[in-house]
Amino acid sequence: MDLSLAWLIAGFVLVITELASGTFYLLVLGIAAFAGAGMAYAGGALVWQSLVSAVVAVAGVVWVHQYRRRTVSSPMQGLDVGQPAAFESWVDKSSGQARVKYRDALWDAHVAGGAAGESGEILYITSVDGNTLKVSKTRPA
Repeated sequence: MDLSLAWLIAGFVLVITELASGTFYLLVLGIAAFAGAGMAYAGGALVWQSLVSAVVAVAGVVWVHQYRRRTVSSPMQGLDVGQPAAFESWVDKSSGQARVKYRDALWDAHVAGGAAGESGEILYITSVDGNTLKVSKTRPA
């Protein structure tokens, strides 16, 4: 079997496998295998074929890594953030642990400064940590 055909087969296998994974890294390796196939077709020695393939693979992986790091968006803010919750009672006032009523249910909450702690006081959800609401007297922007 011709060496350029082996590179082409490897490239097609990697590209087809990439279609199932969706990470783009296997696509880069497939393109690198096609570059090795091109060098083999041009009559280059195995060392040059491997070197061209390796350079394309490294450059492509670095590019994909940089691209993915640039395009990663911050996670979407929860739908509960900014919603009002009514203060019910303190669980531990010194640590800021309380119970608040939100959506007609009592929730554990961590109260951040400024709340008087009177029953019925309106607090606003600033974040959600598992089943604990983080609330504050001021509404988040």
